[in-house]
Amino acid sequence: MARVVGRPDGPVIILWNKPKDTEAFERHCHGVHIPLAKKMAGLRRYTVSRDIAAMRGEPYYLVAELDWDDMAALQRTSQSTEGRATSGDVARLSVLSTGVQSMIYQLEDV
Repeated sequence: MARVVGRPDGPVIILWNKPKDTEAFERHCHGVHIPLAKKMAGLRRYTVSRDIAAMRGEPYYLVAELDWDDMAALQRTSQSTEGRATSGDVARLSVLSTGVQSMIYQLEDV
């Protein structure tokens, strides 16, 4: 497998459905969750998008992508105090949403 040049090996994508309460979701997301996640060691980039156009079905409300240098760095931070706290906060934030999916993936040039 050829790694995609310029991209990390351990991206995580989080797909949030429409919130039950948009204001409460945004307040918690930006006031609690993102600052908590940004404390994770090795996190290189945290991006979000709300400008989402679905090719099929309903679009997600929010797509977040988090990047680490490699899978080992992602695994280390997942076991850290900050990683466990961030993961636990996803459960609290998901109560404000109608659904969430998260995935770890690797990209390859084809």
